[in-house]
Amino acid sequence: MSILAANTHIVYREVLLRDPQNQLSGGGSCLFWSRSPGFGVDGRRGEWRKTKKRDFRVEAFWPDMTRPNVIEMQPIKDCDQLDQILARAQELPQPIIIDWMAAWCRKCIYLKPKLEKLAAEYDTKIKFYSVDVNNVSQALVKRGNITKMPTIQLWKDGEMKAEVIGGHKAWIVIDEVREMIKKFV
Repeated sequence: MSILAANTHIVYREVLLRDPQNQLSGGGSCLFWSRSPGFGVDGRRGEWRKTKKRDFRVEAFWPDMTRPNVIEMQPIKDCDQLDQILARAQELPQPIIIDWMAAWCRKCIYLKPKLEKLAAEYDTKIKFYSVDVNNVSQALVKRGNITKMPTIQLWKDGEMKAEVIGGHKAWIVIDEVREMIKKFV
């Protein structure tokens, strides 16, 4: 028998008050309580039967709060900062992702939160940065060899290794970025 309750008070009222030998603890928004073997319904016959022993199990479905869901991409503002980031990435054998975007670009705006979720997935393995091409010097844009936006580049060992130009749907771009990351991480 299983109970899925939106509130632990429901589990308390339905289970604990009916059978005071049960001991449940918990708090939060969702609690899953299952009892196997014990008293249950035989689905084939639709009748109650008693099994040999009782075993209670409680499971909660809360999001993993130890890891962030979203990590904001750090902005790159000039060539010197890019050099420092690349030097730091070379010290640690860690690639970086740079999202070249513009504030007026609709696809860039839609893609940014999805990239920030992806950054949370690869939090310890890769760093994510963003460059707003309208707020930086043209020398930085030329250094990235940017012709279209959004462009997502993977840099490793001080040089650009792969890129995805995101002119299509955001979920397709994210899948392509994931594949690109898997090649180098």
